[in-house]
Amino acid sequence: MELSRRATLGLAAAAIVASFGTAAFAGGGTINVSLWDSGDNALDNMGTAAPIIYGGNEDMSNATMGIKTDVKTISAGEVTFAVTNDSKSTIHEMILSPAPAAGQKLPYDDNMNAVIEDEAGHLGEVSELDPGAKGALTVTLKPGKYILYCNIPGHYIMGMWTTVDVTP
Repeated sequence: MELSRRATLGLAAAAIVASFGTAAFAGGGTINVSLWDSGDNALDNMGTAAPIIYGGNEDMSNATMGIKTDVKTISAGEVTFAVTNDSKSTIHEMILSPAPAAGQKLPYDDNMNAVIEDEAGHLGEVSELDPGAKGALTVTLKPGKYILYCNIPGHYIMGMWTTVDVTP
């Protein structure tokens, strides 16, 4: 059986599209994450400054520590967080949890000055990076909003968190 020229071109076009299908529509990707602080005195205002927390005071203009990502939105699928501790002198970490619903806060232990990770839905982490060190976390994420935070005592309430949206 001979195929017409039109059918042959159609099959060729379909084969080309199919060859790109897996890579083009796989989703996920890499998010570059920077853990930063303003230096040795970054925790000096802890206890006197208003906590900068998700679902509460979200004004980052006074943050002395933070987490910066190169993208705020990524497609669902396998996502790698490539994390660098850009601090000159402070150990930081990055923990991933689902973000609480709008207006809700992460569960927090005031005595420990830390998020209660299990109650927050801990999904993975890059634990305690020395200044200048790098690490990575790869997870498969479904659509939704996620929060990245440092849970070294006091760091979260000083503004060391950000969110990432995962789209279908």
